[in-house]
Amino acid sequence: MNRVVHFEIQADDPRRAIKFYKAVFGWDFPQWMKNPPYWGILTAPMESKEPGINGGLFQRPCPAPTPEQGTNAYVCTVQVDNFDDVANKIEGAGGKVALSKHAITGIAWQGYFVDTEGNTFGIHQPDKNAK
Repeated sequence: MNRVVHFEIQADDPRRAIKFYKAVFGWDFPQWMKNPPYWGILTAPMESKEPGINGGLFQRPCPAPTPEQGTNAYVCTVQVDNFDDVANKIEGAGGKVALSKHAITGIAWQGYFVDTEGNTFGIHQPDKNAK
């Protein structure tokens, strides 16, 4: 089953966003990567049996939409068995590549797409050999 397994928050000021989400929800933000900086978002301890998912936070790569435009502030990522097969299905159904397939070294293959409505989402294929 292809389920949403991860979400991401883009922030103009990641440290300010971390402070906000810690104060509001009590989430933890371990720094998972230094270059580029990327923080995990632990909405519950990893061993928790509560329903829900964890995520990530990073520097916004482009200006945010104005308030009247709506936003795409949270990006969900779907775990898949075969990145290339699903990427082909996405493009065949009218989706477009937003950020090409890339390795999260030692963890997975990741990429981002835009659906037919202009929404960004990611796909993620776990692979400890990704580099």
